[in-house]
Order: sequence, then structure tokens, then C-alpha cells
Amino acid sequence: MHLIRFRTYRGEAGHKNHLETASLFRFPKNVFLCFSNIRRMRKLKITELNRLTADEYKTVAKLPVVIVLDEVRSLNNVGSVFRTADAFRMEAVYLCGITATPPSAEIHKTALGAEETVEWRYYKDTADAVAELKQQGYVLCALEQAEGSISLQDLSLDINQKYAIVVGHEVKGVRQAVVDTCDMCIEIPQCGTKHSLNVSVATGMVLWEIFKQLDSPALH
Repeated sequence: MHLIRFRTYRGEAGHKNHLETASLFRFPKNVFLCFSNIRRMRKLKITELNRLTADEYKTVAKLPVVIVLDEVRSLNNVGSVFRTADAFRMEAVYLCGITATPPSAEIHKTALGAEETVEWRYYKDTADAVAELKQQGYVLCALEQAEGSISLQDLSLDINQKYAIVVGHEVKGVRQAVVDTCDMCIEIPQCGTKHSLNVSVATGMVLWEIFKQLDSPALH
């Protein structure tokens, strides 16, 4: 058996005197060993993250993935998509229709400057963007609930292929005319009451899965 003395502190400001408990607690030896094996997890400093500079980012290898925003109305969502695209080194973001474009203070607020590192283009009509991508050999994937959709956990990607992920309006989703031009629909399984996720949240989930499957040493 091991004796352990605990100390407790009163107050959040740190200027009050602490109180030391006088009681001693007895623990079995195996429980004490569990405490002793807890690893201290120190938060890394920003200087330890090996982050690329904006200039370095523009010249390094990217994943052959383009995110197409089809009529996304929220500037906060647009900024968040830029930030996620930067994190996973996606090739570009295509902004279509009513989707806002940089420069924008609201986009910048959630993008944290990623709109200045990730390549982007604007298309008045999403149909023009997806037609161009298809002509360039990209596999078009709509993030949408549809007949014959592929569940995200069943998604299997070819590392030798290029992909375009089409994300739609916050309420209406990807327009049917755009879905009709896509090669597949990816669906995130849900079991709640809404069957709906925020645009940037859903995009982040899909891009992480794509990054896991297509990641290569060239990116590191």
C-alpha cells in the first residue's frame, strides 16, 4: 500500500493561501503504478510546429484535390474551408455563383490568412468550373445525400487520381444539375435528428479522410 498526500487550492486568482489536506489516502500498489505511468503532455510552442511561411507554402507539393463551393452563402464557411484546405495542402478552392471571394474581412476572420496562401478562382457558374475540372481529368465528387451515395467510411481513393470535391449551399445543398455532372456522391453517415452538418464541418471531415488516403512523403 502507498500513502499519498493531496493538496488543494482555493480561489482562481492565485493570491489566496492554499490549503493542504491533512488526510492521507491509501491506494493499492497497482493503482499507484497507474498514477506514476501517466505521461506529461506539454503543449508545443508555435515555434515548434515547423509551420511553413506563406512563400514556402506556395512552392511546396500539394494534394491533387480541388474544393468547389457551389453557391455557399456564409463568408464564415468560406473562410473555414480555406483554412482547412491550407491545413491539408489542397491544390485549390473554386468559388462559384453567390460564394463570396477575397479580399473580405469576414472571410479573413475564419481563414486566418489562408485565403492568401491557398490558390483560388471564381466562376460565375459552377457548371463551368466542374466542366473544366472534368476536362482536366479530375474525378468529381459531390458531398451530398443522394441515391447511390458512398458512405465516407467506405470511400476508397486512387493515389494516382485527381479529385474535385463539390460542396453546396447551406440549406439547399449541391444543386441537382451539378450533382448530375459528378462521378460520385460522398455522404457522411448520421444518426441524429437533423441529418445535417455545417458546411465547413462536413468539408473538414471529408478533407481529413482524403488527406489520410492520399498523403505522401512529398508533403512532409
